[in-house]
Amino acid sequence: MRTCDAAIVGLGVSGAAITRELARRGWRVIAFDRHAPPHTLGSSHGHSRIIRAAYFEDPLYVPLVLRAFDLWSELEARSGMPLFRSTGVLNIGRPDSTLVRGTLASVTAHDLPHELLDATALRARFPAFTPPDDTVGVLERRGGMLAAEACVDALLREAAQYGAQIHMDQPVLDWAPEGDTVRVRTATGGVSCGSLVLAAGAWLPALLGTSWSGPQLTVERQVIAFFTPRHDGASTTTAAGCPIALWEYESGRYFYTLPDAGHGVKAAFHHEGEVTDALRVERMAGDDETAAIRARLETFSPAAAGPLRATNICLYTNTPDHRFLIDAHPASARTFIVSACSGHGFKFAPAIAEEFISLLETGRTPAALGPFSLDRFG
Repeated sequence: MRTCDAAIVGLGVSGAAITRELARRGWRVIAFDRHAPPHTLGSSHGHSRIIRAAYFEDPLYVPLVLRAFDLWSELEARSGMPLFRSTGVLNIGRPDSTLVRGTLASVTAHDLPHELLDATALRARFPAFTPPDDTVGVLERRGGMLAAEACVDALLREAAQYGAQIHMDQPVLDWAPEGDTVRVRTATGGVSCGSLVLAAGAWLPALLGTSWSGPQLTVERQVIAFFTPRHDGASTTTAAGCPIALWEYESGRYFYTLPDAGHGVKAAFHHEGEVTDALRVERMAGDDETAAIRARLETFSPAAAGPLRATNICLYTNTPDHRFLIDAHPASARTFIVSACSGHGFKFAPAIAEEFISLLETGRTPAALGPFSLDRFG
């Protein structure tokens, strides 16, 4: 049986970042994925992910994402690959909406540069957008898009360069504590490791085991659509000049758009998908689903709602409170969970990996990861 200091299960962005960080620090690492990342079956695929510092969900995320900005920039420089595109991020809703109030709370708490624009100013600045009269927008200039699959690829390339053993197309079948190690059984053999990291995203619920006493995790299917902008005066602005836009169109209901970076305008609802699981998810978008996205896009950015260009399916793995889950497994002090990113974790991956390694090396939870521990569920 092979031995290592740490075994990683799942090589989406979280697992890839942890594998790379451990290998960089000299750990003997073996990492597994049931497919060949970056692949299109989980949560880390596609052309783009949003990165934003004006975090409406909670100001506590801001220091982590600011660190992530720096780490992505460093990875981009080392890899020679374009990983980040600056677009700005515009948060639009009624003044009393969760989105606007939360964004303003974060920019105030952390003194983030921003602009507050009323609907008239929004339409004048970004003529491709048609916000309702009773809305305002908080514009964060620093935000933008990460090239999702290129980011995962760059992390895995560095991990391999540092000596990590990466095994693709190898599902992990089960694991169990074994003295002061953890035994991991895969489709092709076994590994004995000092620490096991479960970062399997939508496959995590099945890996937690019958001894799991933490919260129930749910896998949510998200339909993403890409539209070719219409050829009119505003389409140029939509395709290239507009920022990313997050819209709270009803209380607690969100829609987002990303400008065309060569693959069409990206549009989707946020947290309005059906509950599913990674093995039985419907991988094709229905006509009614793309029609609903188009209708909302027509409302907020008509120039963007040209011909449907492509669709894909993304999986959110959600905790009950939509915060991350980063902690030791209750049944195994040497088994750790770094997953359940609840649909907004991609951008944080290198910063979380950096903090998580501190947990592995010292046995103490860093303050930055405290809000994501199991303790909050009692």
